[in-house]
Amino acid sequence: MGDTQIISEAPINSYQLKKELEKIKKRDGELNFRANKTEEYLNQIADIKNADELHDKLVKLNIPRLKEQHIHKILDVGPTTVNELKVVLQGYTVTINNDSMKKIADTINEFLEKK
Repeated sequence: MGDTQIISEAPINSYQLKKELEKIKKRDGELNFRANKTEEYLNQIADIKNADELHDKLVKLNIPRLKEQHIHKILDVGPTTVNELKVVLQGYTVTINNDSMKKIADTINEFLEKK
């Protein structure tokens, strides 16, 4: 087995993973067993069509201390209330004030209504 070297690490959300699996499927013709299982799972949960647009809107909010990994987790879960957002972010050591949380929840709700 070859020596594997990690070039870079970057957080991605389930929607980006779904796109990457589609690219691999086009390139290779088929996916391996684990990739097929992952694709099946993503087809069940990934229901936002334009996740990149929502990601851009969340980034443009310029909320202090909210990092890229937090935004990707918010996209994966899709919390629509402040309480749901608190539950999503409680796994991280990040504190965001209630006004900013309300902005995030409102942005997600607005985007889902538009969908």
